Amino acid sequence: MQGIDHAKQVEIIEELLSQIDEGRNVDAGVMYKNPTDVYASPEVAAKEWEVLFRNHPQLVGLTADLPAPGSFFTTDDFGVPVLATRDKQGRFRAFLNACRHRGARVAGDDRGTARNFVCPFHNWTYSPGGDLVGIPQAEHFGAVDKACRGLIELPAVEQYGLLVVHPCVGGTIDVDELLGDFREEIASCRFDEGLVFKTETMIDKQLNWKLANDTFGETYHFAKLHKDTLGQIFYGDTLHYEAAGRNHRFVIATRAIDLIRDRPKEEWELLRVTTPLYFLFPNVQLNLNSDVVNLIKMYPHPTDPGRSITRISHYMTEASIAQLSDDDVVKITADNVYDIGTVDEADIADVAFDVSAIIETFDSTIEAEDYLMGEHQQRAARDGQLDHVIFGRNEPALHHYHRQFRDALGMPPLERFDG
Repeated sequence: MQGIDHAKQVEIIEELLSQIDEGRNVDAGVMYKNPTDVYASPEVAAKEWEVLFRNHPQLVGLTADLPAPGSFFTTDDFGVPVLATRDKQGRFRAFLNACRHRGARVAGDDRGTARNFVCPFHNWTYSPGGDLVGIPQAEHFGAVDKACRGLIELPAVEQYGLLVVHPCVGGTIDVDELLGDFREEIASCRFDEGLVFKTETMIDKQLNWKLANDTFGETYHFAKLHKDTLGQIFYGDTLHYEAAGRNHRFVIATRAIDLIRDRPKEEWELLRVTTPLYFLFPNVQLNLNSDVVNLIKMYPHPTDPGRSITRISHYMTEASIAQLSDDDVVKITADNVYDIGTVDEADIADVAFDVSAIIETFDSTIEAEDYLMGEHQQRAARDGQLDHVIFGRNEPALHHYHRQFRDALGMPPLERFDG
């Protein structure tokens, strides 16, 4: 996964090292007030649901989610029951997960492989390409033109290894427009090659989906909230940040960044010593490491603004999987640094990591630490007496998220906070 060109990688690493050495963080130069009613208002929530989810293209996964013809997965997270498949010709397809007879789901499992999909109600049968291929006791049922009664197809595009679905039959998808100025970087990551789906975690919590998203908006909390978890791996209070349109790139340094200070810049590799995080509007965080890709999707509850669902999908490179031993451990060498924390270079070759433990730590930190704070925030927003919160100069991602959400919904811009 190359992603960012090497000159830009060096620029980002140099900026992060400079921040570490000088004890400074990114500075947006301005603070903002964010009204708390955006986290609790049923009216705002209903508008978000309609504009940002029911009528907006949705990134539902990566190529690795559908590794072969006959592969499928299902999702209901944005209000439409979707069956995503790879048909016999290898093409990515998406359909309403609803039988054309009486509307029952034709696929009940979260994911898997199927030669055909059989509705459990009356056994009407559909191919992975959505064709109606079988009606039991057709002579009893009556005449049906099977060619006209296949599953209802939704717009679906597979590009750069991203799987994108539009929830509306008449919707349009332009992946390049969705990625904006980060198109070339994400395209060069080649998510369509060399990744294998590993596992998915679902987190259902009592916090607004935007509070879930805010979790990924600053490093100010790393050395405080995460002092015993991710704070041992990453430098807090440092950040390389760039916004582009409705999206942004957010890069944080691991402690391993110190190990490359004396190495030639030609050898510097961003994914060895940092974690880039792409925010893709409106609800996706795409987190990259040298061996693992984490796709984080946050969805509102359809009727409760104080509840959200987060799905975290983990993908590993084929190369890293090939290194796994029977006990699921990756050996780390001096040329293959993987989030190793504060380790002397001489000791790196002796370090081993349980990949499953790394993933579990990532997920549990979000749920047990970040989202716990989010639930506290949600209660304050619901109470209504705390009418606004403050986004600091060192929290530019929060400025950006909320500007974009408000602009998309036709709301007035954030007000400046002047102390």
